[in-house]
Amino acid sequence: MTSSIVVVDPRRTGTGHWPVPVERRIVTVLFADIVGSTGLVDRLDPEDVRALQRAYFDAVAGVLHRWQGVVEKYVGDAVMALFGARHSDGFDAYRAVRAGLEIQAALDRRPMVDDIKLRVRVGVATGEVVVDLGGAVSGGHGVASGAVITTAARLQEYAEPGAVALCAATAGATAGLITQRQLVAVPVASRVPPMPVWHAVGPVRPGTDRHDGPLIGRRRELATIRDQVSRAVREQSPRWLSLVGPTGSGRSRLLHELTRGLTTVDGRPVRWCVATCQPYPDQALAPAADLLRGLAGVRHGDGPAVVHDRLVAALTSLFPPERVAAAIPALQRFLTSPDSSSAALAGAAACRDVLLRLAAHQPLVVAVDDVDRAAPAMSRFLHALFTAATARGLPLALITLHQPQWADTRPSPARRMTIGPLATVQSGRLLRHLLTRAGQPVTLVDRLLPLVGGRPGHAAAYVASLVDGADPVALALPEALRRVVGAELDTLDGERRAVLMAAATLGGVICGDAVDRALGWPPGRSAPTLRALVAAGLLLPRRVGGYAFAAPALRQVAAERLPRALRAVFGRRVADVVDLDTVHPNVVRADVDRAGADPAGAGRAAASSKAVRRAEGVPRAEVVPLDAVRARNSRLGAAVARTNRLDAVFAMSPSDVSRHRPRSPTVTTSPAASTSGTDPRLRAVPSTGGVPPTRGSTRATHAGGQRAPGADRASPAIRVVPAVPGSAERTAPADVGSPPGVVRALPRPPATHWGDGLAASA
Repeated sequence: MTSSIVVVDPRRTGTGHWPVPVERRIVTVLFADIVGSTGLVDRLDPEDVRALQRAYFDAVAGVLHRWQGVVEKYVGDAVMALFGARHSDGFDAYRAVRAGLEIQAALDRRPMVDDIKLRVRVGVATGEVVVDLGGAVSGGHGVASGAVITTAARLQEYAEPGAVALCAATAGATAGLITQRQLVAVPVASRVPPMPVWHAVGPVRPGTDRHDGPLIGRRRELATIRDQVSRAVREQSPRWLSLVGPTGSGRSRLLHELTRGLTTVDGRPVRWCVATCQPYPDQALAPAADLLRGLAGVRHGDGPAVVHDRLVAALTSLFPPERVAAAIPALQRFLTSPDSSSAALAGAAACRDVLLRLAAHQPLVVAVDDVDRAAPAMSRFLHALFTAATARGLPLALITLHQPQWADTRPSPARRMTIGPLATVQSGRLLRHLLTRAGQPVTLVDRLLPLVGGRPGHAAAYVASLVDGADPVALALPEALRRVVGAELDTLDGERRAVLMAAATLGGVICGDAVDRALGWPPGRSAPTLRALVAAGLLLPRRVGGYAFAAPALRQVAAERLPRALRAVFGRRVADVVDLDTVHPNVVRADVDRAGADPAGAGRAAASSKAVRRAEGVPRAEVVPLDAVRARNSRLGAAVARTNRLDAVFAMSPSDVSRHRPRSPTVTTSPAASTSGTDPRLRAVPSTGGVPPTRGSTRATHAGGQRAPGADRASPAIRVVPAVPGSAERTAPADVGSPPGVVRALPRPPATHWGDGLAASA
C-alpha cells in the first residue's frame, strides 16, 4: 500500500549539473515498519485503513524531512529513507538515528485515528551503495543499490517494538553522539558470523576533546592571534578574527592553546568565554547559553537553586542589585530552553548585556568553535554583540572557527586567517609523538607521512585506527576520516566534483588535458574548475605545471566514488592517445625475445613496455618488434586519423621533419621495414645499411671503407631512441650527416576528444 503524501525537499530537487550521474557512496538507510499491521488492517474498515495510513505516513515523512532524509520508497506499511544519498555533511548516520528516535517518540503508543495506537520498529544501517544522483529526491524509486538496504530491513525485523536498532557501522559513526546499548548478536540468513546489533537510547552531549601533548608548529598563527587580541585591548577597539580550516586542520587545538597561553595583555588579565556548536542542536541558541554557563560556572545537570546562586554570584559585581534581581529569571529560563522563542530571545539579550558589562570591567575574548554548524539565531547574537562592543569601544575580541566552505557572515572589518597544513618535518614530529604515546612502532612514520597530508586530525585518525586493530601493512583509510573527507567533497557542485573524481583516477601530477579527455570535454573546459579547486584549498599547483591533491585522503575518496564502469571509461579515454614514450630497454628486450619465439607475445611485450614505463617514470629506449608495429597499424591509424594536424606532420618531407629534431625521438627503419605492411605515415629514407650505431658503439664499416659482414641484413626491429638535446645545432639542414634510414617523429599530437562523451545530463 502506498501513501498519497510525498515530501519534496526544494534544496534537493534541482536538476543540477552532474557530469558523473552515478556514484558509489556511503549512505545510511532507515527502515520503519508498523508492528502487527496485517492484523490491524484485517479488522479495520478500508476507509479507516486509509485514514490511518495517511496519518502514519505524514508523521514519518515530516520527521524524515526535518532531518534531511530522502524517502526512497514505501513498501506496504514500511518506509525506506536514505541519508547522504546526494549530499553528505559527515553526520548522515547521526541524522538517521535522531530521525528514528523522533519517529518512535511521535508514534509509540500515541493515538493516531479513532484512538488507534501504533507501534513501530526502526532499523538503521550504514554502508556503500551505488546512487543515481538525479533520482536522489523524495519519491525517487530505485535510487540506491547495495547490501546495506537489506541489512537495514533485517535490523528492523530484529528491533524491539518502539526501539531503533543499529548496525556496527552506524554505532561506530554515532559513538559519542548517541547513547547506545549493545545486544546479543543475531543470526542472519546467508551471513556468518551473526550480526551485532545496538539499540539507540537517545542523544547525548558530546564531551570536550582532549588536547594533551605538545603543540607542534602553528607559531605564526599564534603570534597573529596574540597580536590581534593585544591590539583590541590596547586600542579599546573590538576585533573579529575568523580561523578557517578544513576538519582535521587543528583549529580546535589552536583555540585550546590560546585559552591556556593568552591570559594577560600588558599585565591585564584576559577573560575567556568559549562555546562549541554541536551538530544539529535541538535549541538554536545553545552555544550562547554555554557562554553564559562558562561565565557563571554553571554545569549541565545543576538544579535550579544552584543555577540561581551561581548567576547571582557572577552578576553581583557587574550590575546594581535591582538589575541583578530583574535579570536572573530571564537568564534561568534562557539556560533551560535556549531556543528561538520570545522568552529565549529576551534571555539572549540579557546574556549579551552580561558579556558587554564584563568586557567593560576587563578584557574579554569570546570564542565560538564550529560556528558553521550554528543556527542563524546564533550568528545574529554574535553580530549584535560585536556591534554593541564596537559602539562602546570595549576591549573585546571575537574569535570564530569554521570550515572554508561556510558562507561566512563576518562583518567587513573582520580578519580571516587560514589554517594551512603542517610542514613535512612538523608532521613527522607529530606522528612520532602520537605513535609513541599509543605504543605503536615509530617506524610507521615513513608509511603514514604521505597519507596525512599535513593535517593533524588525519594523523590522529590513522594512529587511532592502529590502536583499534587496523592492519599496519594495509593502512586502510579510517572510517571517521572517510566520513569527513566525503563531506568535504560533497560541498562541491556536480562539475567540480566530477573534475576531482576524474583527476583522482589519473595518478601522478594532474593536468587539465588529461581531465578533459577523461570526462569527454572539449580542450580547456576543466581549466577554470581546476583553478577554482585550488582557490578552495582542495588542489595545490605544482611548480613544474599541473596540480596535486591537498589531502591524500581526498584523492582516495574521490576515486572510490566512481563506479567501475565509469572508472574504466575514464581510463580508456586517457589511454587512447598515441604514446611514443619509452621504457627500460633491458626489460623490453626480454619481451622482444619472447615475442620472436611466440608471435602472440607481441601484444604482451607492448603491455609490458607500458607497465615498466609507468612504474619507473624515466624515459628510456624502447625496442619494439616490427611484427608488433604492423599488428598495431590499424589501431594507430584510427587514432592518428582523428587529427588533421598529425596527418600533415607525417606527410612532411625529411627536410621538413628534420627541423623538429631537438624535441623528438629517433625512429630507425631498415629497408625491410619500409616494405608493404608497415605504417604508410612513417616515411623512411632509403638506407644502405642496417640499424645505425648507437652512441658509444663502433662504426659499421672497416677501416678501408668496406662494409662490415652482415651489414646488408635487414634489422628485425625498430629502435626508438630519445633525441639528444642540442642535436639540431650539430646537424646540417636536410639531414646532412644524419645516419641513413633515419626518420624524426614529431612530438605527440594534441589531445583528441572522442565522441563517446558522458550522458547528456553532464
